[in-house]
Amino acid sequence: MKKATASFMLILCVLLLTHLNDAVQNFDVRRHLSTVSRYDFVKDVVDKNFVPSEIPDGCTPIHLNLVARHGTRAPTKKRMRELERLADHLEVLIREAKEKGSSLQKVPGWLQGWKSPWQGKLKGGELISKGEDELYDLGIRIREKYPDLFSEEYHPDVYPIKATQVPRASASAVAFGMGLFNERGTLGPGRHRAFAVTSESRASDIKLRFHDCCDNYKDFRISQAPAVERLKEPILDEMTSSIARRYELNFTRQDVSSLWFLCKQEASLLDITDQACGLFSPSEVALLEWTDDLEVFILKGYGKSLNYRMGVPLLEDIVQSMEQAINAKEEKHTSGNYEKARLRFAHAETVIPFTCLLGLFLERSEFQQIQKEEPLALPPKPPQSRNWRGSILAPFTGNNMLVLYSCPANSSDKYFVQVLHNEHPTPMPGCNGTDFCPFDVFKERIVAPHLKYDYNTLCNVQTEQAIHKSKTTMASSS
Repeated sequence: MKKATASFMLILCVLLLTHLNDAVQNFDVRRHLSTVSRYDFVKDVVDKNFVPSEIPDGCTPIHLNLVARHGTRAPTKKRMRELERLADHLEVLIREAKEKGSSLQKVPGWLQGWKSPWQGKLKGGELISKGEDELYDLGIRIREKYPDLFSEEYHPDVYPIKATQVPRASASAVAFGMGLFNERGTLGPGRHRAFAVTSESRASDIKLRFHDCCDNYKDFRISQAPAVERLKEPILDEMTSSIARRYELNFTRQDVSSLWFLCKQEASLLDITDQACGLFSPSEVALLEWTDDLEVFILKGYGKSLNYRMGVPLLEDIVQSMEQAINAKEEKHTSGNYEKARLRFAHAETVIPFTCLLGLFLERSEFQQIQKEEPLALPPKPPQSRNWRGSILAPFTGNNMLVLYSCPANSSDKYFVQVLHNEHPTPMPGCNGTDFCPFDVFKERIVAPHLKYDYNTLCNVQTEQAIHKSKTTMASSS
């Protein structure tokens, strides 16, 4: 009996080790870079338990709204300077180790003499060629998926394309349009055609850069930044101790933070996964990814209702466009004389709040909580699973599409909205967990609760607490 038990335990241990080994071998860090993830590596990560709706026979798409993030971009100038400082400090650490007589056997060869790939570059943040490809291919796929919507001759009133004034967003719009209208024109060997991309001023773009125009939100971000850093510190301290022991170098917390940033840039932009990313084990990557997701949750997502309710002007614009499409259908406007798609290109700070306005990636009970203004718990720490993952919510080129369908007259509802996230049908907790929702139900359960919030009141009117604080300060100074 004892021998049988021992044999069973041995087999169990072998199976467990085999499973863990397979998990490590199948681990691709490029799927775990939070919002720095490249679209192609994460766009097909979906909830395998969710079964998309069967679109009823006779239902046809009559309008499409797209809200997309720009494609993969270069690091910003500020971040490039951070990597140059990292290179300088790594040089100091190597020199100090040599002076102490350390063998440096445990130090990866690439670390010795490493220089940033962006060293000396004076400009940053631009869309790179991989990002252009992402948007170009997305445009082609959307046209192929909805051929009836994109069968018309291009006109800016039929297919308005909007982008923020940030160059990487407008460049993304151009790359998308080149794919969408590929071979529809007469320009050059590719038979391209010209199309318009319009932008609002940064100072007043409350549909796509609402976060830039919202004073109360900017104050909130500044006030919460120290608290977010305190939440991340235990993980970074743990990583610092672990990596310093592993490679016998006196790394600081800032070094580890910068090395994690370098890992994300190398893996996403350069497909290098065995240098900075190789310093961390898969479980350490999971924890670092979680700290990034935590920051996104608190400062851009469900952590505070202001984060997403300031996106109400965008939600209103989308609903209005669908209502106009329904009116055109009801009034039997001839094809080519009404808008068929409204296409928008912006930032993670746009896509994430809009995703939250739709209530995506929530359990039904959590959706009810946010409707009641009750705070949500923070995303659970690994190895626990979580719905809130920056790599899925807003990777480079991450997007939400709302497709309006007209259904046969004998249906109880004539118009439906299907929601797709990163091109995949996605359940809406506010619509009984389906991705295909009657338009009236969508407006009543998902949209209406947000519309009682006015953008100006939310963003630019002082709260009573702020007014009281201002009066107190004035009184004490007089």
